[in-house]
Amino acid sequence: MSAPAVRRAGRLAWAVIGILALAVVAGFVFQKLALLFVPLILALFPATLLVPVARTLEGRRLPRTLAAIVTLVGSLLLLSLFAGTAVTLVVSEVPALVESAGEGVAGVEELVQRAFPDFRIPGIDGLLEMLRDRLDEGSDEEGNTAGGLTSGVVSATLGAVEVIAGILLFVVTLFFYLRSGRELATGTVNFLVPGARDLVLQLAEEAWETLGGYFRGQLLIALFDAVLIGIGLLVLGVPMVIPLVALTFLGGLFPIVGAVVTGALAVLVAFAHGGIGLGLGVAAIVLLVQQVESNVLAPMILSRVVDLQPLVVILAVTLGGITLGVLGAFVAVPAAAIVKQVVTSLRSSSEEQPPARSAM
Repeated sequence: MSAPAVRRAGRLAWAVIGILALAVVAGFVFQKLALLFVPLILALFPATLLVPVARTLEGRRLPRTLAAIVTLVGSLLLLSLFAGTAVTLVVSEVPALVESAGEGVAGVEELVQRAFPDFRIPGIDGLLEMLRDRLDEGSDEEGNTAGGLTSGVVSATLGAVEVIAGILLFVVTLFFYLRSGRELATGTVNFLVPGARDLVLQLAEEAWETLGGYFRGQLLIALFDAVLIGIGLLVLGVPMVIPLVALTFLGGLFPIVGAVVTGALAVLVAFAHGGIGLGLGVAAIVLLVQQVESNVLAPMILSRVVDLQPLVVILAVTLGGITLGVLGAFVAVPAAAIVKQVVTSLRSSSEEQPPARSAM
């Protein structure tokens, strides 16, 4: 290997090491300041939906602050109405849903064991047991000592304070995104050197468009999956349709991975209550809906903003889930799409710049 090739390989290796070290440091800082960063990140997603509403109200000669307040209060009222109805119904049926899934897993294992006597689905029993323990947590507090009770009360109080603080920060952040999002971006960019401000602001605009297009498109896709699969479950007479439809919608916000998990859950519940025939019927409906979604709807809606290979999507969701849990899995795909968009824009801008002329 020639000396220039060795130097290039060395620079690449050090760059990779630097990026990994920066990622580790960023992850550590994020975990320590999660109460600050999580509301700031989560508020971006509803902001992509609500900013056009606030601008429309502002265009009707409503003051900017009042337009932001009306948009924010209206969206919070709609969210509260949804949380007070659908969420309550879903939560009340989650224990029965977990039990049905366990019965479905047992039925599948029993069916396969007719041909392969030692067959077991690895890890599923432990997962279901963990879910049951979480659902039953706090139901048997009689054996706790006074110190344990005091510790539990303090821990619960601190947790409640953090949740309330996070919600308040989320609401306040969303208000400022609605009222003066562009000014916030411009003010942040002003800390940079003058030559980089325009480029960074352009990249921020493109990232915002990518995030908004992704979130709006993914909501439509999740709604499409939930409605059609829900209709199929009703027609086939599958029980617990409401929680299954709600979980299908939420799973649709996690591309590929969420659809597979919620589809498998619906099949297991159907198998537990109606046998192999009902299970196969639900599996056919889920596969049909997801094929239409992945081959027709998703390319039509998301091809402009999320041009990622399916394997990249799966790896991004998995990596996000491992590092930051549910939040990481939720933001992984738009983050990957934004990174790709930024890299593409930077490459295009560098190719468009004319080569520097020699002074000689």
